[in-house]
Amino acid sequence: MKQVGLFEAKQKLSELVDRAVRGERIGITRRGKLAVEIIPAREQIDVRQVFAEIEKIRKSSKKIPGVTVKSLIEEGRM
Repeated sequence: MKQVGLFEAKQKLSELVDRAVRGERIGITRRGKLAVEIIPAREQIDVRQVFAEIEKIRKSSKKIPGVTVKSLIEEGRM
C-alpha cells in the first residue's frame, strides 16, 4: 500500500481516487501516522436478488429421507 501525506493527498486527490478505482489501496498519513485508507468502493448488493437466489437453491435441493431440522440440531448438541 502506497502512503502519502495529508498535504500531498489534498493536492493529488483526483489522481489518488483514480488509482483506487483501479484497485490500489492508498494510505493517507497525518503527522507520519496512518490516518485513513482510500480503497475501491464495493459494488452494492441487491438483497432481494440474493434472497431470490437462496430460494431458488432451496426449492431445487432434494430432501434426504429421515433427516429433519430437529435431528440435525440435536446431533450438533451432542
